[in-house]
Amino acid sequence: MSSFTCLNCGVRFATAEMQREHYKTHWHRYNLKRKLAELPPVTIEEFEKRLIQQKTEDAAAQEDQSLYCKACRKVFKTKNAHDNHLDSRKHKDNLQQYLAQSNGTNGGPSGSAPEGSRMDAEVEVSVKSTRAAARAAAAAEAEAAGDEEMAEDGDSDEWEDVEFENPIERNDCIFCAHHSEDLLENIKHMSIVHSFFIPDAEFCVDVEGLLTYLAEKVCRDYICLWCNERGRTFYSMEAVRNHMTEKGHCKMLHEGGALAEYVDFYDYSSSYPDHEEGMDVDAELDPSNALDGDEFQLVLPSGNVIGHRSLLRYYKQRINPNRAVVVKKSTQKLHKVLAQYRSLGWTSTQQEAAARNARDMHVMKRQQAKLMQQVGVKANKLQHHYRPQVNF
Repeated sequence: MSSFTCLNCGVRFATAEMQREHYKTHWHRYNLKRKLAELPPVTIEEFEKRLIQQKTEDAAAQEDQSLYCKACRKVFKTKNAHDNHLDSRKHKDNLQQYLAQSNGTNGGPSGSAPEGSRMDAEVEVSVKSTRAAARAAAAAEAEAAGDEEMAEDGDSDEWEDVEFENPIERNDCIFCAHHSEDLLENIKHMSIVHSFFIPDAEFCVDVEGLLTYLAEKVCRDYICLWCNERGRTFYSMEAVRNHMTEKGHCKMLHEGGALAEYVDFYDYSSSYPDHEEGMDVDAELDPSNALDGDEFQLVLPSGNVIGHRSLLRYYKQRINPNRAVVVKKSTQKLHKVLAQYRSLGWTSTQQEAAARNARDMHVMKRQQAKLMQQVGVKANKLQHHYRPQVNF
């Protein structure tokens, strides 16, 4: 019976030379590491099967090596995502650090690792905690999915917070990158190229402020002027510009509830029938003022006369729809804008539409003031102006 045995692998040898050669094999080293990890040894057949499996996995990994970034330790599912990552600034910084570390740790050119070293690495990985391995795999999968989703917009590490510059302040177009000499040329460009017109332009009291607000909605908040948060959501200025150009949405939503959004830029008081120069249309009437009149008519403080319903047939008269509406005096800039619009075939807003918008604006202003008053009263009730000196 031979006395030359290997207790670690459970085999016997005829000579001492064969035993010493066995101690140099990768199979013996593999079982030795498994013994340190408190794992049972494997036979030579099982070791060869695992070795073949490891070679197959290495060959598959070698095929996908082009989609793996060693410097950033990221795996990409598509070639497009991998190419965009290689052009990112974060990858270039990590690549310089990776090359510096590789040159510092490796004294010379490294040769190919033996096959047994890969099997040793497998044993070392098996010793680690399974929970940590699962957590690392989930993190790698999340990083790969994130890089694939952001491939079209570039690497997310390149994003930087920059201060918003309003295009109107630079005399740039809201809907494209066209630059004009001044604001009037910019308005003319938007009217001709993008068919953008300011609604009720004769009642607009702040043209530059209105355009500045519209530019902030489009270029900073990425909101379509016509959809006005009712449609899809955009995440870039180019996306919302393309949407407005393709859908023909280069126009303001100036009807319904959207009127309250632009109430600060318009003044319809000149379209009121009882309007007087310097009159405050939002001022409340003094109830102490007595109304003049008799039993068949009532004279209002504005001078209008209200007749009794019994005399309806006499007071009901046909009003000329072409009756002139007094337009409020505006700035020279507004006159130039209106002149440009008229040269393009624009006509002034009809009296009925202007009166309807004026009534809506007036009602919304009063409702807003009422809500603000209610909020102020509630806040006043909750405010403790005096603190008690002693609390029991």
